[in-house]
Amino acid sequence: MTATERATELAIIAARAASGLKAEEIIALDVSEQLVLTDVFLIASGTNERQVSAIVDAVEEVLHKEGVKPLRREGKSEARWVLIDFGDVVVHVQHSEDRTYYALERLWKDCPSIELPQDARGEAATTLGRPSAPDGSDGAIYLSQDPDA
Repeated sequence: MTATERATELAIIAARAASGLKAEEIIALDVSEQLVLTDVFLIASGTNERQVSAIVDAVEEVLHKEGVKPLRREGKSEARWVLIDFGDVVVHVQHSEDRTYYALERLWKDCPSIELPQDARGEAATTLGRPSAPDGSDGAIYLSQDPDA
């Protein structure tokens, strides 16, 4: 089962709204095979709390115009990682530092990406958790606690 056409359409509309406010590294993941509660995760970053909050407001506004209201919202007051559940689409807007730390892309790496139009991808930033190095790794260097590793 793949994400519904409506969920994909809403994700693109939300991504365009986020991109319009200079959100960074906007991606959409089809999580329909892994989760029964939603079809698409839309992930975007902001460079500060004010920008995160503005992106959240813009996403809610455009989806409201589409007749979709959030079922649940978490983290709005702190504006570091805001989750907005629209049912078929869950939008994660994270401060760029939190996005790097929590690496949602790595947690959901087995889920296929949904191709977003160029005007919905946001500002380019460093790769956040998706493989990009020639060897297929994410390019990061990890320190092990195991001295033999």
